Amino acid sequence: MSLKAAEIRGFQPIDTVYRKSDDKGLYLEIRPNGSKHWFVKYRIHGSEKRLSLGSWPEVSLADARERRDDVRKRIRAGDDPLHSRKMEKIRARLSADNSFQSVAEDLIAVRFVASQKAEATIEKARWFLSHLTPTIGPRPIDAVEPAELLAVLKKIEKAGKRETAVRTRAFASRVFRHGVAMALCKHDPAAMLGGALATPIVTHHAALLEPHQLGQVLRAIDEYAGGMVVKFAMQLLPHVFLRPGELRYGKWPEVDFDESVWRVPAERTKLRRPHSVPLSRQSLKLLKALREHTGWREYMFPAQSSLQKPMCENAMNAAYRRMGFGKDIVTSHGFRATASTLLNESGEWHPDAIERALAHGHSNAVRGAYARGQHWDERVAMAQWWSDYLDQISVGAEVVPIIKRASR
Repeated sequence: MSLKAAEIRGFQPIDTVYRKSDDKGLYLEIRPNGSKHWFVKYRIHGSEKRLSLGSWPEVSLADARERRDDVRKRIRAGDDPLHSRKMEKIRARLSADNSFQSVAEDLIAVRFVASQKAEATIEKARWFLSHLTPTIGPRPIDAVEPAELLAVLKKIEKAGKRETAVRTRAFASRVFRHGVAMALCKHDPAAMLGGALATPIVTHHAALLEPHQLGQVLRAIDEYAGGMVVKFAMQLLPHVFLRPGELRYGKWPEVDFDESVWRVPAERTKLRRPHSVPLSRQSLKLLKALREHTGWREYMFPAQSSLQKPMCENAMNAAYRRMGFGKDIVTSHGFRATASTLLNESGEWHPDAIERALAHGHSNAVRGAYARGQHWDERVAMAQWWSDYLDQISVGAEVVPIIKRASR
């Protein structure tokens, strides 16, 4: 028989839980502590489930019946109320801080930091986020519209930074997809904007390919009167063929002065492979001098603002500009192209040895796997030859032009 509101107060607790049924699956559960809770039981897909409807007296008999009827209506419409409630709880928990910025920071923590991406890659992701933070950063991620994201990207594009705009859109897309996975939003508005941005103009890193011009830059670096750490970085970079990020994130334990080798760990290289750099006498001399200044710190090239961080990404390029060299003349990344071009043109060294020195991948997977362990002795000799060559042109000595010989 159906329950009556007046009799509910009279249900007394006993040592075990017991139930008083109403109608259409609704019942009241009385617990040993005296609390009384409404539930409705139902079957869906062959399974019996029960859904809490609240506690009496906060939820009266009439209220409980109304909630039961709503549950039955949802079941007839194909919904599973218990499952929906669980999903709502998950969304509520995740939505406690559901701003675009918080989701982006979680993405960086999960997909970059925890996945042990290179520190330069992590820093680049945070740089992309910095473009988005002032405008859509505080916004709930599920409320961000394509138009407002496009406005941010167009502002970057109009500043002449097409490549940055395109890559920032790609980063935003990753954030939205992460939000979808966390049930914080339902779609990726950045995915709709791929065709709304101008195609980046492909440019190559400026590289010094003429010995006299390279010598001029090397002399200017030696005379640089700016920050000491930046100067050491600029002096060392042409000798070691490293990418700027691989160099500036360098840590002292990686350098073996006894064996004259710098071992760059896999997590900091572009190809995620350990990379060993043979050190010439000139490189060792620079590193030993640098060690007098920063050897007690973790980073070889610490930032001026914080010794706990490496120097910033643009420190060397900014120094080149202060020395009067435009970005069409020299960039920190361009020294790799300089070394590659001049070493190949010399005809003195095996092309694979040069590729290994530059830590490049190999288009032929089998040959590349074999070549990784080869050419070390040749690379040691090549490193010293190259440093001697840089010394020769940096003092303005007469340099015999490099003439390409037959490849080995």
